[in-house]
Amino acid sequence: MIDSPLGESYYTKARKRLRALAVLFEDQAYSDVVREAQEIVELALKGVLRKIGLEPPKLHDVGPLVVEYQDRLPTDVAAQARRLAEISHWLRREREVSFYGDVDLVPTEEHAEEDASRALADARSVVEAVRSMSAPSDSAPAT
Repeated sequence: MIDSPLGESYYTKARKRLRALAVLFEDQAYSDVVREAQEIVELALKGVLRKIGLEPPKLHDVGPLVVEYQDRLPTDVAAQARRLAEISHWLRREREVSFYGDVDLVPTEEHAEEDASRALADARSVVEAVRSMSAPSDSAPAT
């Protein structure tokens, strides 16, 4: 692993944003939970890529790169690479609808509690999965 202050920063931001996600869920802002969960997952996975020496592309779904370079990841993270990519892919698909919507898609009507619950659980699991790659001072469990 590479000492990557920017990668570490991404992980820290992802971990701290989980608290905001819980507040949005409590307020039944389900579409916002989905959107913010996507950003948390994106930050966490881009932090992983930086930690293994890759410059993340300007894409919202970097899951395929996590799978492609899983041989560079710690064993515990590599074992979850495909699941991390699946989560990233699902949330990327929901990203724009959950935030902007469209003429026939109103974000606050498009996402239900089940979607938000899944997004919250997925964001937590991604942050927890990559925790071993963070600095010891930042390895507190995700909220």
